[in-house]
Formats: sequence, structure tokens, C-alpha cells
Amino acid sequence: MSENNIQNSLFLRAAFSKSTERPPVWIMRQAGRFMPEYWEIKNKYTFLEMCKTPEIAADVTMLPVNLLGIDAAILFSDILVTAEAMGGDLSFTQGVGPKFANPVRNQADVDKLLTEVDDKLQYVADAIKVIQQRLNGSIPLIGFAGAPFTVMSYLVEGGSSKDFKLTKLLIHNHPDLAHQLLAKIAKVTVDYLNLQINAGVNALQLFDSWALALSWDDYKEFSHNYNTEIISKLNRKDIPIISFCKGSSVFAPLMAESKPDVISVDWNADLLDIKKVLPAGIAIQGNLDPHILYADKKVIKERIHRLFERMRGEDGFIFNLGHGIMPDIPFDHVKYAVELIKEFRY
Repeated sequence: MSENNIQNSLFLRAAFSKSTERPPVWIMRQAGRFMPEYWEIKNKYTFLEMCKTPEIAADVTMLPVNLLGIDAAILFSDILVTAEAMGGDLSFTQGVGPKFANPVRNQADVDKLLTEVDDKLQYVADAIKVIQQRLNGSIPLIGFAGAPFTVMSYLVEGGSSKDFKLTKLLIHNHPDLAHQLLAKIAKVTVDYLNLQINAGVNALQLFDSWALALSWDDYKEFSHNYNTEIISKLNRKDIPIISFCKGSSVFAPLMAESKPDVISVDWNADLLDIKKVLPAGIAIQGNLDPHILYADKKVIKERIHRLFERMRGEDGFIFNLGHGIMPDIPFDHVKYAVELIKEFRY
């Protein structure tokens, strides 16, 4: 497929709510820890070295392209690179996850955060250029960023959290400070996504992974409003934007108000029911429970076909999981699922 014809790819046609002969497939965290080939690379470098070295980021990005034959590649990076560029002292520890040695808890901490950081994220643009050379117009490349609330939660908690207690204390006791922090992250996120567009991505996804921690009113004030601002400021001609959050089965009507091209839905909802309440022209992505991929192949086949029959006749449908793939799912099961999807015809 030439660069000129990339717009005619299954993935981009579906993202713009055009009809396709089958649903395109890509998988969140598809270039990840369930692949032995990923570990061959990971055992040689730290996670941040992998993200910050364009050739290595390209190697990892290409793994599912070459081994699974998916319909779209997604840039290998992390949602927290923006927070690091702003001044977060970020590290990743095996079995623990991301940690910030300097969590953001007060006005002085917020004041220290930088907002002009494109130069610190140039390695991402460089990686995109290498990946696009490797892809050579074969399939689209998806770029991404973490949404402000999710990035804020890591900065405030100092890492992952089960209850987001410190983040919620901040938004409830010091809402003005929370808004200052979110505004800074939103500004950086707009610049970062536009940097990715300029570098050559064909689509974008905004990950609000922890939005489900919020009540409806708090989601609207501390997440949705900032996501809307970001989407409105993207140079997105011919570049679809996918909006994803864990909680999209609840928040989808609000998410639609941000005017994304695609809403990615978690596995807690019926996909067709969500599609029917969305405005025309918003495509839908999802929403197989990733745990299904642990199951026997006959179960995988039955569940995927059940989802496809439910969505039969609907334009604007991209197959994905309801969240990222888990690291111990058998690679053979993922490969089987992708092959099933690629054989399917409406």
C-alpha cells in the first residue's frame, strides 16, 4: 500500500465510519510482554532506553506487524513520557511498574513543572520516522498520549495506585491546584500529539486509563473537559483520534461530546448498545474481554464471532480488546484470534 493509499486502509476507513469488508484489528499493548521476542529485546535494555532509542522503539513496534499481521501498528512508547519531560523523575521497576521519585503534592511542585518540552520528546518523533520507513506505507501507524487525569494520577500518587486516594484528595480539597496541574499536562499533551502528527503518524489514541476511578461529576470536571480541549486543538486533518478510557461503557455519551472520531469501549458494555447511543459519524472500537484470550480456542472463536454478528451491518467498527493484553496470555492464542478476524467476512 502506497502512502497515497494509506487512507484506503481497513483501519482508517473504519475509523472514519466508512464501510469495510471485515473489522480491522489491532490490540492495545500488542507490542508487549506476551511476546518472547519482546523479552529478547527487553533483557538487553531498560524500558526507558527502549522508548528513547528510535531504532529499538521501531524494532518493538514492528514485532506485532511481522508476527501477527495486524491492521495497524502502534508506536512503542509509554503514556508517562510527557510527565517525565515536564520534570518527573521517572523509573520503571520489574514487577512494580512506574515510580516518580518526586511526586507532585503542592503548589511549589506544580510550579516547577515545565510546559515547553517538545525538544525533550524529539526521540518520539525520531522513532515515528524510523517506524514509517519500516512500514513503508503497508499499514497505518497509531501514535498516542496519556490523558491529563491519568498522567496526573501517576504524578500525584508517585506511581500506580489501587484507590487514587491522594489524587482524589487533591481534586476535592484543592480543586484549583488540580486544575493548574491538569492545564499544564493538557498543554504538553496537545503539543506532543501535534509533534507526532508532524512526524508522520496516521492516527492517534488518547488513553485515559484511570478515568473509571472518578464519579460522573468529577470525570466531567477533571477529565472530560481537558480531553475535549486536547482533541479540539489537534491538527487532525485526515488523522482520526480515538478516545479510550476504562469506564467508557459509562462515560461514552460524555466522551462523544469531545468529538473524537472513534470511542474505544471497555468490556463491560454491549458494543452495539453503545454504538446506537453515539452520534452518527463516531466509530467504535473494542471490546473483547482480554481474559477470553486465556480460554480454549473454541471459546475464543465463539466469542469473537458472537461480537462480530452483534455488530453486523454497522459501519465504523474496529476490533480491539476492552483494555490492554495481559503479559502471560499465550502468544499462540493471540495469533489464532488475529487469523480468525482476518478470515471473517460480513
